[in-house]
Amino acid sequence: MRKLLIGVMAALLALALASPGWSVDYKKQYKLSVVVGPNSPWGQLGQRFADEVKKATQGRIEIKCFFAGKLFAGKQTNEFMLLRQGVADFAVGSTINWSAQMRELNLFSMPFLFPDYKALDAVKYGRAGRILLERIEKNGVICLGWGENGFREITNRVRAIEKPADLDGLKIRAVGSPIFKDTFAALGANPVLMNWGDALTAFQQGTVDGQENPVNVVIIPYKIWQYHKFATIWHYVIDPLIIGVGQKTWQQFSQEDQAILRRVAKEVGDWEIGVARQGLTGDMAALKTLRDGGMQVTELTPEQLRAFKAKVKPVWDKWTPEIGEDLVKMAIQEIEASRK
Repeated sequence: MRKLLIGVMAALLALALASPGWSVDYKKQYKLSVVVGPNSPWGQLGQRFADEVKKATQGRIEIKCFFAGKLFAGKQTNEFMLLRQGVADFAVGSTINWSAQMRELNLFSMPFLFPDYKALDAVKYGRAGRILLERIEKNGVICLGWGENGFREITNRVRAIEKPADLDGLKIRAVGSPIFKDTFAALGANPVLMNWGDALTAFQQGTVDGQENPVNVVIIPYKIWQYHKFATIWHYVIDPLIIGVGQKTWQQFSQEDQAILRRVAKEVGDWEIGVARQGLTGDMAALKTLRDGGMQVTELTPEQLRAFKAKVKPVWDKWTPEIGEDLVKMAIQEIEASRK
């Protein structure tokens, strides 16, 4: 009888362990890092992911969002490292910030590589994108889904930017990534690398002339027209977001919960991409918001863009080997195929 009882208890324990509701190794709460505050589409993506995961797992996985870079103490390029170390469990991170540890992600920051969203999607969901995600996973971070910060456009308080010479001498705030410093130096500007919180103060004080950021995710939510009169739509780089989880955290979850995390990431990521692109295709209706705020908006023609592309050739020459010549070539081929 005793042996029978032990056998029954062992079977029940095995059944419980196999159930997605069993979370013996789960934390009470997981940490999610977000660079920005909760009100932009980027921040909303983090909170929506946390909320939907909790609902879909019936509370087994509870995620708390740490906004405005609270987990990495102001140095946003450390976020990928914190995921690898397990200091952060999840993150909705920019490929720009993660490129400090993953050089290949500078692919999305190659100036004037991506002409439109169709080209971006061709690379993200093509062979080049799959190779990128595989390499990120080998470095300790599982990519659950894509989001989007968007094409980065430039604003400033001094003059309209229609040709490279218009950038001469302007102090332009850019994120702390070397390829951005090289790009703006090649264009004749004076790149100032600083975190976003410091940048807003610099705009208010007039110590920095301009900045580059996506329209729907930063320029409109932060009402940049309060500081800058001029905006130029030039699509010079694109800034995808990745919903990621550290491998150490990922291994704690059952297969059922891993599947839920991937599904939720895809759903909320698709929602946020739609928000980030709203009004920025076709009639570009989002630009009306900038004009209503008092900005003079310049949309560069293909001929004008060619002059900017010519100026950044040294950036391509330097960064193609850094990213990987095969990967850059593959992306170019996928972009060209998307144009047909």
